Amino acid sequence: MAVIPLQDRVLVKRLEAQDVTKGGIVLPDSAKEKPKEGRVQAVGKGKLLEDGSRSKPSVRKGDRVLFASYAGTDVTIDGEEYLIMNEEDVLAIVEE
Repeated sequence: MAVIPLQDRVLVKRLEAQDVTKGGIVLPDSAKEKPKEGRVQAVGKGKLLEDGSRSKPSVRKGDRVLFASYAGTDVTIDGEEYLIMNEEDVLAIVEE
């Protein structure tokens, strides 16, 4: 199934939470925080401006991004969990 975000929204798949801390401590599921990092799966056409044109999105499909803690709406598509959020909720692109 293809999902195409509208306007300036992006579809993001969260990266997996870490099971072990840098110090080697194994974290139980109840102690794991939801990651605030993900990979962009799809991007909308851009925000509609007052003059009728669209602004160009800052992120592209495949970008690794950091986003705000409570950003977006959780959705499940074909059994996979994703977030749909406004592009303004994306805080940074992580260059690999």
